[in-house]
Amino acid sequence: MQIAKRIENLPPYLFVTISKKIAEKRARGEEVISFGIGDPDLATPSHIIERLCQAAKDPANHRYPESEGLPELRQAIAQWYQQRFDVSLDPNSEVLPLIGSKEGIGHLAWCLLNPGDVVLVPDPAYPVYSISTTLADAEPYYLPLRPENGYLPDLGAVPQTILDRAKMLWICYPNNPTGAVADTAFFDRVVAFAKQHDIIVCHDGPYTEVAFDGYRPPSFLQAVGAKEVGVEFHSLSKSYNMTGWRVGMVVGNSQVIDALKRFKSNLDSGIPQAIQIAAVEALTGPQDELTRHNNIYQRRRDLVVETLRDMGLEVLLPKASLYVWAKVPEGYNSAGFAAELLEQVGVVVTPGTGYGKAGEGYVRLSLTIPDASLVKGLSRLSAWKGTLGRLKNR
Repeated sequence: MQIAKRIENLPPYLFVTISKKIAEKRARGEEVISFGIGDPDLATPSHIIERLCQAAKDPANHRYPESEGLPELRQAIAQWYQQRFDVSLDPNSEVLPLIGSKEGIGHLAWCLLNPGDVVLVPDPAYPVYSISTTLADAEPYYLPLRPENGYLPDLGAVPQTILDRAKMLWICYPNNPTGAVADTAFFDRVVAFAKQHDIIVCHDGPYTEVAFDGYRPPSFLQAVGAKEVGVEFHSLSKSYNMTGWRVGMVVGNSQVIDALKRFKSNLDSGIPQAIQIAAVEALTGPQDELTRHNNIYQRRRDLVVETLRDMGLEVLLPKASLYVWAKVPEGYNSAGFAAELLEQVGVVVTPGTGYGKAGEGYVRLSLTIPDASLVKGLSRLSAWKGTLGRLKNR
């Protein structure tokens, strides 16, 4: 049996590989503490769970849903954007619920690209941007995100020969994996760039509601003219701790939304209706749990950053997102440092190269780890610091 070349050439997904290594060590009876995947350990707010239970008992919600989503959910998404960002959206043409934002991100390339087209992809970045590009027989062109530029792409450095073929630009702020943020002035520049070169902007913004120290991240759609050139992906996964529920959305340009809607109508049957009804509750119900959760993440952020800095690592203090981005010690590369931590102290961190070549020299640590495990993991990292010191003194 022959498998398609596009699958044979497809690398294993980053976190599948990491999970396999963790499982192997645990099978040997070893305790592993993982700062790997950004999967919230905090519970979904109880009022959302209760609404799901109610909706699940209604036989009307046991039937096929519409792939375009319930009108009530599309309206709730539009209302949330209006209240949170002062962005007006038509729920019928500018809003599309997704079976998790990853699904829409992965499918969008098939809707917008032809073979040979180019997509401008940040590096480091969420791997699905480049993987979906390759699967659509298009070509990723990588924009390095560097600390001296605040981890913002240098759009002026893209060669004209690439711009002539570029059809899409991916951006993500608050950023995964670096935790960097962008302001509306940057988004304004992105809109101008997109208009000049006829490029569709795709902003991935699932971390706008996970922010610290009073910071409120903006939406790309707050930039003047943003809806003319692009869309924004969002998710209930991180803000409401609903990663396993698979609810996201894409909003913005109606032509892009319509293309993805047509694609989805041929491939999936939408989000189960009971979950959609619970998603409405998440967006329109009490929001006080978000503040409580962010306070927990902020405390964890401070502990992680303090420990890593005590180890002598250079660390960005993130204003938002669920991640801490740290420079590895001198003499190590990303993979080697991560491997040594796993083998010597049983702690998992994600090598920066898992997000692209420009991630070399860095590792990412997630804040989605229970407090007791976090404290134990940080204690192990501190103990490893002594190992590092002995190695340096040889």
